[in-house]
Amino acid sequence: MTLFPLPAFSDNYIWVLHDGQRALVVDPGESDEVLAWLADQRLDLDTILITHHHADHTGGVGALRRATGARVIGPADEPMPEPLLRVGEADTVSALGLDWSVIRVPGHTAGHIAYFCPDVDGQPLVFCGDTLFSAGCGRLFEGTPAQMLDSLTRLAQLPGTTRVCCTHEYTLSNLRFALAVEPGNTELTQHAAHCAQLRAGNLPTLPSSIWLEKQINPFLRTHVPAVAQAAGAHEPGAGSDTVSVLATLREWKNNFK
Repeated sequence: MTLFPLPAFSDNYIWVLHDGQRALVVDPGESDEVLAWLADQRLDLDTILITHHHADHTGGVGALRRATGARVIGPADEPMPEPLLRVGEADTVSALGLDWSVIRVPGHTAGHIAYFCPDVDGQPLVFCGDTLFSAGCGRLFEGTPAQMLDSLTRLAQLPGTTRVCCTHEYTLSNLRFALAVEPGNTELTQHAAHCAQLRAGNLPTLPSSIWLEKQINPFLRTHVPAVAQAAGAHEPGAGSDTVSVLATLREWKNNFK
């Protein structure tokens, strides 16, 4: 299997996984670049996976379906480009001969889902859309801090070797914020330097891993005293529980420059 992050728009990735003949794509916000890339690689599009309803994740679905006949799979509880197979929590879908478990992860949107496979060439992989980013998480457009905390906690319980395939190249800005929250985190400092080198070479910082995110991502570290203290210093009283820590971090990040 080959995993490739196809750049789209200003900072999206449309993830492509293929076996040399058939491909699946995740959250195709546009179609022309996908079709051109598939043609260049001589691949047939088999399956489209959708994590949530935002246009930069669904805008290319109709054109790709018409051009390739690919089947489309998406969340049960969100407006979607029909027709598609709708799936929800605990469902399993098969694509490219692999079984993908559906995990409901609301917060960014009300019905957001992720797709997890425990073994893609010997290593787990999760397509998590805009719920979990490297060193960050999605904005709370439709959900609550408690929902997002629960969703991130569920993702954090996946095996540490799980490759984290999120759909935006937000890593450098997320790391700047994470360093403001937890400046004494050595792992975070080292990873920020590494990612700066990658981006200087126009290389992706993704995929990340669950293990790494648990070391550097403040939204997965709401239980860590230093992170709770930083939230409380930013918003008095915010460090009293993990939900208030996450809510404060998210609001702080929304306005962070």
